[in-house]
Amino acid sequence: MAIVDNIHPIFDRLISREDREKRLGQKSKVLWLTGLSGSGKSTIAQALERKMYNEGFFAQVLDGDNIRTGIGQNLTFSLEDRRENVRRIAEVAKLYMNSGIITLNSFISPTKDIRAFARDIVGSDDFIEIYVNAPVEVCEERDVKGLYKKARAGEIKGFTGIDSPYEAPENPAIEIKTNETTVDEAVDIIFEFVKEHCAL
Repeated sequence: MAIVDNIHPIFDRLISREDREKRLGQKSKVLWLTGLSGSGKSTIAQALERKMYNEGFFAQVLDGDNIRTGIGQNLTFSLEDRRENVRRIAEVAKLYMNSGIITLNSFISPTKDIRAFARDIVGSDDFIEIYVNAPVEVCEERDVKGLYKKARAGEIKGFTGIDSPYEAPENPAIEIKTNETTVDEAVDIIFEFVKEHCAL
């Protein structure tokens, strides 16, 4: 007997997403910020969460490094494990979404296939791809975590942008060029989109 034969989900008997959204006064969505390490994803997500909170929206940041210390702590940075990491976080984001919460997901998610995988889990209508775009040279200059330096020295293998590929989104809902845009400007751009798509 397969394990799935012993699983009996009760989703249909729980409070609906629509009722939860009404209680929170918003439409829940999954905002997926993708870009190179050092592009500004986490910084923007933190500032956006605060602005959304101040403006009456209920949002939750799901950040790559935070996830890696919890549900993703047993995973490496191979493409296979990155896919599994994205699967886990997409499932978590979907649970939040079904609770009426807007999630701000900050993950490199380096390939088109991985991001399409996340979109399939969440659902195309609710998955909003945001490309936080900064040239690798700019990210390397910032190198706030010292990761590019370690990758160049061979201390980190499979580092995105150095010896592992990053495939830029072709048609993101929003593109933020962080070498041309301040954090406040980036937050305002995304927040206007949030107001249009998440306000009841």
